[in-house]
Formats: sequence, C-alpha cells, structure tokens
Amino acid sequence: MDYVELPQDEKFSGRDPFLQIPNEDESTSLLVFRSKLCYAALNKFPYNAGHAMVIPYRQAADIQDLTGDEYEDVCQSVLRMQKILIDALHPQGFNIGYNLGGAAGAGIADHVHCHIVPRWNGDTNFMPVIVGTKVLPLALKKMVARLRSFI
Repeated sequence: MDYVELPQDEKFSGRDPFLQIPNEDESTSLLVFRSKLCYAALNKFPYNAGHAMVIPYRQAADIQDLTGDEYEDVCQSVLRMQKILIDALHPQGFNIGYNLGGAAGAGIADHVHCHIVPRWNGDTNFMPVIVGTKVLPLALKKMVARLRSFI
C-alpha cells in the first residue's frame, strides 16, 4: 500500500534503488543472493508471490549496454533464481523477462533488470479487477527467508 498510495512523481524521486539494495543490511533487505556481476532480490512491489528480479550491479539502461560477462552472469542468475523458486514454492509456470524502456512498462527504465514471476493455475482472481490490488499469501520478509534457505 505504501507504493500504491505514493504519488507517481515520488515513487523513486530520481534515485536508482537498484544501486542501493546491494548495500543494505542483508538481515532487513530483500536480497536473495549475490553473484559476481549481479544479484537477485524480491520485488518490493510484487505482481505475485515470490516475484524476484535479477539486477546487474552496474547501472545500464538496456541489455545491449551490458558487457558479455554481465549478460552471462545475469542469465545464469535468472536460471539460479528460477530453480530456487521451483524448490521453495513449486509454481506451475513462470513469466520471465525484461521491460526495456518506460514505454514497455519499466518502472526503473535506467537500470535493466530481469523479472522472474512464479505463476500458478488460477493465481488471478477478482481482486485486481475490482479493487486494483492482489492478495499475496506470504509477507516479503518471510518470503526472502524462505528463498534463502533453498540456496
């Protein structure tokens, strides 16, 4: 609700939260794991339970701007995060991908990131249609602890 109620122009106030996440205290952060050139974290404003992202440490606006090593590390980390989600949550499917640019739906268009969204049959219901929100079955702090236990 903090995000939903925040005016659009204040959501990120020109700062890149993806540069801050790796420096946060891991006991309170949503960071799931780190790799050499990127990290995986839960989305603070998830579309679904377990919604994670893989984010390069270095700010780059597009996958074309990543070095070969960065892109390879992101891809390997997406596979690793998907496996963690499979083991921890047993989803029946996934949406995995990039929103490149604001026109494509990127909330933070200046820092490329790959979404890994677990899906289950019937995981959409009347809530998004009627009240514009989703019901998530597990709090983010509990979810990150659960996912870390599968690393």
